[in-house]
Amino acid sequence: MINEVMDKCNDTVSYPSTQPTFSEWTLGRHLALRLVEIGATDVFSVSGDFNLKLLDQLIAEPRLKVIGCCNELNAAYAADGFARSRGVGVCVVTFTVGGLSVINAVAGAYSEDLPVICIVGGPNSNDYGTHRILHHTIGLPDFSQEMRCFQTVTCYQAVVNDLDHAHEQIDTAISTALKESKPVYISVSCNLPAISHPSFSRKPVPFSLSPRLSNPAGLEAAVQLAAEFLNKAKKPVLVGGPKLRVAKACGAFVQLANACGYALATMPSAKGLVPEHHPQFIGTYWGAASTPFCEEIVESADAYLFAGPIFNDYSSVGYSLHLKREKAIIVQPDRVVFANGPAFGCVLMKDFLSALAERLNHNKTAYENYHKRSVTYGDLHKCESNEASMVNVLFQHIQKMLSGDTVVMVETGDSWFNCQKLKLPEGSGYEFQMQYGSVGWSVGATLGYAQAAKNKRVIACIGDGSFQVTAQDVSTMLRCGQRSIIFLINNGAYTIASGIQDGPYNVIKNWNYTGLVDAINDGEGKCWTAKVRCEKELNEAIAMATGEKKDCLCFIEVRVQKNDTSKELLEWGPRVSAANNRPPAEPSENLI
Repeated sequence: MINEVMDKCNDTVSYPSTQPTFSEWTLGRHLALRLVEIGATDVFSVSGDFNLKLLDQLIAEPRLKVIGCCNELNAAYAADGFARSRGVGVCVVTFTVGGLSVINAVAGAYSEDLPVICIVGGPNSNDYGTHRILHHTIGLPDFSQEMRCFQTVTCYQAVVNDLDHAHEQIDTAISTALKESKPVYISVSCNLPAISHPSFSRKPVPFSLSPRLSNPAGLEAAVQLAAEFLNKAKKPVLVGGPKLRVAKACGAFVQLANACGYALATMPSAKGLVPEHHPQFIGTYWGAASTPFCEEIVESADAYLFAGPIFNDYSSVGYSLHLKREKAIIVQPDRVVFANGPAFGCVLMKDFLSALAERLNHNKTAYENYHKRSVTYGDLHKCESNEASMVNVLFQHIQKMLSGDTVVMVETGDSWFNCQKLKLPEGSGYEFQMQYGSVGWSVGATLGYAQAAKNKRVIACIGDGSFQVTAQDVSTMLRCGQRSIIFLINNGAYTIASGIQDGPYNVIKNWNYTGLVDAINDGEGKCWTAKVRCEKELNEAIAMATGEKKDCLCFIEVRVQKNDTSKELLEWGPRVSAANNRPPAEPSENLI
């Protein structure tokens, strides 16, 4: 990933031509230059007394924009969203109270293989080892608590509390984030950012890491075995998984599909990674929640190659997939596993898929079987002016809004299932967080993505329960002049939780959502809100959002009935519930 990130910004990044004075050779300046170099031109922050000097140094770099957020959780969600577009994101918060607030979002970025650089303003360097008790701590003289909490959700941790090692620590942390495509943690003592040091006297040498390479012998053996296995099959299929992103293998996967002619599906968490306009694309494979006929085609295949899958309880619909181990080849970013055979390590996915494309016979049987079964969907459901707006009507209209200039941001909830049915046109983006599934993620992620991809218009689909968790940073979207379209789907409940197990704990207090957004705006920004209850009002709101108000942040509250849910959620929920509620296994009588 690091070299791809660098390719994006090498043409635009230039260092000051004049030699800085010694007083300008500061830790903060070096960090700012590094962030600009890797393309993290926007930093999402919440100020606190331990990071103020650092923020001063970052603000002093004219090519870096420091965006103050309403809370730390949203700042890190925004860094997550920014990283999905630019390849890396950054948040800056204060010690412990800020750091522990962002850790949930950092964990989500870890699960999604996103290089988010979490920078924390730490204690004064003189306080380390003194056994003093500081504010913003739990009252113990041990300052390592925050760092220890980050150890399991970051791939590298640096505590910068002396200038002699700061240059190396900062550069190692940033390069490790890009190399591993995982978050890192950097704590910088609050008294160090504005202090000069000889190690910062030269402009930074650009990052360049050696690319990972496949083991040639292992690659050849894996390709040979896979080709023999797949060429014997009568109706093989390809299924793309979410690890295609981190493996940088999306292009190689399409190359393979072009060469072999197999039916091409994606797992739900890989939507947007495989072009849906591809002539062999058959939809989302999600067990009982699959798009029409996709489940039948995949599970009836006599061989399937999964590229970058994650088989968890959600993606497997409560472990209910009807897949046979002996039919599968599982390709991970650096490993190929034959389910009833050997495994080959040190084989990169993109190398394997590209080489395999040259060895496979053309076989369109599975796709032809799908084509015979596929049907055209009927007309939109029409509703009367006094009828609650139907969820399927909403998403049929969202479908018409999509283009190569849009990105769909999907919140955890029933939108997972409704948005899977959207057909993405060429160039249209799609983002959601399925592995971690943190409710409220999409508000901050919409902020970050819109800031990174100003040539795209974000269309966010957010449930009312999720919005209540992180609503504040609509304020930051307005401050940044963003023009996203937010569909707030209001049914008065945590719908996805109700689909798993209904109960009074899933019912939420209704808000005046459009009134809230108008109050946040307070007449200062470009903002337009609407409340719709039927298809006619929805049509009018979308026309306004895409026409007269196309340069505004548009917030459209869609009122739906509590029981107006997708049929896919009704299929998925009980199966996940059954997996959650399995009784304890009987104790084994065996010693081992």
